[in-house]
Amino acid sequence: MLPVLPAKAVAPRPVVRPAAVQDEGTGRPCPVCGTPNRPERKFCRRCAAELSPVEKAAPLPWWRTVWPFRRRVRAGSGRGVRLIVILAVVVALCAAGLFLLPAGRALWEDTRDKLGKATPVTPVDIKASGALPGHPATNTTDGLNDKYWGAPGPGASVTYTFREPFRLVDLIITNGASTSPEAYARQARALQVDLEVTTADGTRHDEQLTLSDKPGPQTIQTGISDAKTVRLTLRSPVDLSRGRHLALAEVEFFQRS
Repeated sequence: MLPVLPAKAVAPRPVVRPAAVQDEGTGRPCPVCGTPNRPERKFCRRCAAELSPVEKAAPLPWWRTVWPFRRRVRAGSGRGVRLIVILAVVVALCAAGLFLLPAGRALWEDTRDKLGKATPVTPVDIKASGALPGHPATNTTDGLNDKYWGAPGPGASVTYTFREPFRLVDLIITNGASTSPEAYARQARALQVDLEVTTADGTRHDEQLTLSDKPGPQTIQTGISDAKTVRLTLRSPVDLSRGRHLALAEVEFFQRS
């Protein structure tokens, strides 16, 4: 008999035993593959998809994508609509500036009048529609309150002309014949005065002034730019009777310094 070689030892094969897997049939389904998973799982046991994904931010409405332009643009929001809105806003701002410019300029000038200092300005020429003897219209600018312009009656006017156009901020009128109560009551007074201011370019500003029936200066704020001539017309006389006439003691003009 031939000799036999000894056999090589062979390790035993491992026995694979099925592991017990907990039933997950009642868990929440995967949003991707629909496989049920236990509540504590964060990823799907089959496809490894995230079970609680972070919700995406809702898209911005189109009107929030107009300004600023770097904001995220919502898909399908319509660039044409945004362009139309921007153009409409620009046109509205231009129109507002055009219509509000005079009002804004008037507000600016009024603010400067209040913050600035008013200085007196003297006319270079004075002409009246009529005057009683001894009471010329020049008495209204002589700085004396006991001398007055004697007007022939209601409707009489006096016109003051200035050398250079100026910003008329205040007008001070001393009504009657004097600041003294006794002298004031001796003559008639006009309780209304028509103010007509003509600017250097010929524009007229008309205003009706109401005066108090009392002696002493009365200040009227005007705020008229480029005033060249000022006309005062006396209206609504009081105590006008035989032997009395309309009296106007003093008129003072003030410009913005």
